[in-house]
Amino acid sequence: MVITYFGGEFFKVQFGDTILAFNPISKDSKLKSSRFGADIALISANHPDFNGSDLVTHGDNKPFVIFGPGEYETKGVFIKGFHSESKYGGEPLINAIYTVSLEGMNLCFLGALSTKDLSNETNEAIDEIDVLFVPIGGDGVLTSAEAYKLAVSLEPKLIIPMHYGEGAGKDALKTFLKEAGETPAPQDKLTLKKKDLEGKEGDVVVLAAQG
Repeated sequence: MVITYFGGEFFKVQFGDTILAFNPISKDSKLKSSRFGADIALISANHPDFNGSDLVTHGDNKPFVIFGPGEYETKGVFIKGFHSESKYGGEPLINAIYTVSLEGMNLCFLGALSTKDLSNETNEAIDEIDVLFVPIGGDGVLTSAEAYKLAVSLEPKLIIPMHYGEGAGKDALKTFLKEAGETPAPQDKLTLKKKDLEGKEGDVVVLAAQG
């Protein structure tokens, strides 16, 4: 599995010939977007910073778009979406938390989550997390302190912070790493196999935004 970050909450996850896009940035966003073809697009909230599924369409190949709570299966990938809330953009939004199972690994993508208190249903359903994607920038999503506290409580093997670098989130990464007591060097991408997770307990991985 190869994970690449494009800023905001936009990630590309590739395993074999299958490509997933998480919260692709749309052309209507003020954030810088990137374009590539994806097989599956997961959108956690209906906001231009997250809903650019048209930018991960390649030619006549349109991604299978997942938008909201529910259970999904496509191309051998199992996905569950859980209801949560966001205050991103100043208006209340429905935010979907996604869990994705592939290559024997479990990913959990928190999207634009603004509360550190998850529902009992969600807490029970997202145990055994290998890789957790957590927003840390504040301003409608979790603050760095809230994000780290929630991340630790979910007991993932790896934590990937996202949603920082703009506005109130400018110093969010520095604060988050201080909370974690870690100073990992940013990586251009993360190449991961199941065996690489052995012995990991909440290790923070920082991905440099590409594009």
